[in-house]
This record gives sequence, structure tokens and C-alpha cells, in this order.
Amino acid sequence: MTAPATRARTRSWARAALAMGSVLVIASCLRPALTSVGPVLAAVGTTTGLSDGALGMLTALPLLGFALFSSIVHGPTARWGVDRVVLAALALLAAGIVVRSLPAPATLWLGTAMIGAAVAFGNVLVPVILRRDHPRRIALFTGVSSSVMTGFAALGAGLSVPLAALAGGWRASLALWAVPVVLALLVWAARVRWVPSPAPVAASAGADEPVGSVWRSSTAWLVTAFMGLQSTSYFTLINWLPSVEAARGVSAQTAGWHLFAFQITGVVAGLAITALMGRRAEQRPACLAVSLLIVVAMAGLLWVPAWGPLWIMLAGAGTGSSIVVALSLIALRGRTQAETTRLSGMAQSMGYLLAACGPIAAGVLIQLTGATDLVLVLVGGLALVQTGVALGAGRDRGI
Repeated sequence: MTAPATRARTRSWARAALAMGSVLVIASCLRPALTSVGPVLAAVGTTTGLSDGALGMLTALPLLGFALFSSIVHGPTARWGVDRVVLAALALLAAGIVVRSLPAPATLWLGTAMIGAAVAFGNVLVPVILRRDHPRRIALFTGVSSSVMTGFAALGAGLSVPLAALAGGWRASLALWAVPVVLALLVWAARVRWVPSPAPVAASAGADEPVGSVWRSSTAWLVTAFMGLQSTSYFTLINWLPSVEAARGVSAQTAGWHLFAFQITGVVAGLAITALMGRRAEQRPACLAVSLLIVVAMAGLLWVPAWGPLWIMLAGAGTGSSIVVALSLIALRGRTQAETTRLSGMAQSMGYLLAACGPIAAGVLIQLTGATDLVLVLVGGLALVQTGVALGAGRDRGI
């Protein structure tokens, strides 16, 4: 092989590695800014004077941002391209994390809203990128990227309290998560510079696909419902599970590490579920399996609380594998990049609107009754509904 050919092949491999690595890097940034809040939520309330209901609204604000901004992602990506929009979203995420940690009541809410907007774009576009770059191994690469996302979510939960102790409070602890986002920004800038990507899809592209057609598809609504229900369970647990454990006498640091175990188990389960999914479009067995895991975990926490860590890890397995299945369904049901983008926007917009109700409802229930165990009843009920939806969402049919 000639020297020029060798250099060309090396550059090709380097670009392929950068392309996949950059997706994993952005996946690593999509959850720590959210999961790091739950373990220090009580400290946030003490410092700011916010009630349980207001804290529930604060934890739901990013999800409302997901709901609002997920539905408009298709427009900017059609104009500027997926990769450049991701670059802008990372910049907004880093800024939001910093603003949230500033010592002013308004910045707490403003920064949280900025985080929600930025993560919304990343949530929608990661499945689109995987569908575009790895169309033959969607479940596998979705599992890998979701596991990276969940693994860093675990770090956010587990390190939140120790970092607060070392850095001098919850504000500094939350602000530190801007550092990996800045590093991801640099990696993604390199991808935009060195990895060729398709030209932006023109607004007129896909003229044979009616605008808004996914909103009239029963399959799209079932995928959306599955996405929303699993997200509601996940975000309710990561924000309120430490409070449930605190009411049972568990220390804040131990509860934080239990949340870490919850997330890490989700990483393993997210990778394992891809073996059950394979490359098939028919996904009812996987949808049912992940939903029932959450039901069993909530029943265990309510009725056999002495085995709490076991049930928490089982809940982590259910939620961690559910997100892999949900994102895979989005990629599997879309026939083209444009259709996948629209379906992803719909599923995540409406899904996260539903998910935003979970932390709010949990906060209100606790404030009205003082019974933290009602959070577990709420999540268990949602998981039962998810099990029913799974039968339709996993069925092999297009949108």
C-alpha cells in the first residue's frame, strides 16, 4: 500500500472514531446537570426557602423545556444541519449550568430553563445521528450511547453530595458539571471541522411526506406514550428517591450512592436489553420486560422496604433499559432522517410534557400529605400503564 493510501486510510479511521466518539461525548453531557440536583435538593430548599411544591416545579422545569423545544428541533436542523445545532446546544448547556449556580434566586430558575432547552436538542438529535450514521445497528449503538448517558447520570447523582462537601456547597457542586460540557464542546467542534456530514435537509425535502403527518399516526402516539411514561418514572425517581429514603432514616450521602447504584444498574441493563431487541422491528417482548421491572421494583420498595437497595437497583434496571427501548423505537419507526427527526421531536416533546408532571405531582403529594411513600405508588401506577402501552408501541408497524 502506498504512503498516500495509508495516510488516507488512517484519516478515514480517525474520522470514524471521532464520529462515534463525539456522539458518546454528547450523550455523557445530557443527564449529569439533571441527576446532580436530587441528592442536594433538600439543601437547595434550605438555602433558597423553596417549599416542596416549588422544588418539584424546579426539578420539572427542564422537562418542560424538553417538551417546549423538542417540537421545534426540525426547523433549525433543516436550515443549519444536525451537527451545527448540536454544537450550539452544548454551548447553551454549559452556559446554563454556570448561570444556575450563581447566587441569585432568578438565576436558579433561568439557568435551569437554559439547561432544559439545551438538553432538549441533544435528546432529539442523538437518535437522529445514530439513525443517520448507523442504520443497520440502531439498537446496539442506541444501547451504547444510552449506557454512556446513564453512566454519567450515575456520576452526577453519586458525586453530588461529596462534591458539595468538598467545594463548599451545592452551588459549586452543580457548577462543576460545566467542565465536561466544555470539553464535549471542543470535541464536537473538531467533528464539525473534520468529519463530513450530509448537507442540511431543505425545507422542501420530503415533499411526499405531509408536514405534521406523524401527529396523525397511532403508532407515533404509542411510541410517544411509551417515551413519556418511562421518562416520568425515571425523572420522578432521580429527583425524589433520596427524599423517600431520607424519610426512612437513610443519610443523604448513602441515598446519593443508592441513586448511583440505580443509575449504574441502568447502564448494565441498557446494554443487556439490546441482546433481546436484536435488529428486529418487532419489540413487544423488550417493551413488556422493561416495564414490568419497574412495577416489581416499586412493589418491593413499598412492601419489603428492608431490601431497599435491591429494589432500587431493579428500578434502575427497568428505567435504564426503558430509555434504550424508547429511543430505539423512535429510530426503528422512522423511515427517513426527516421522518425520524419529526417522530423524535413529537415523542420527546409530548413525552417530556407528561414527564414534567411526575416531579411536580410528587412534590405536591408530599407537601399535602407528608407521606413520601406516595411517590412509589405514583411511579408504580405509571409503570402499570406503561406495561399496557408496551403491547402497542412494540408492535412491528410503521408510522
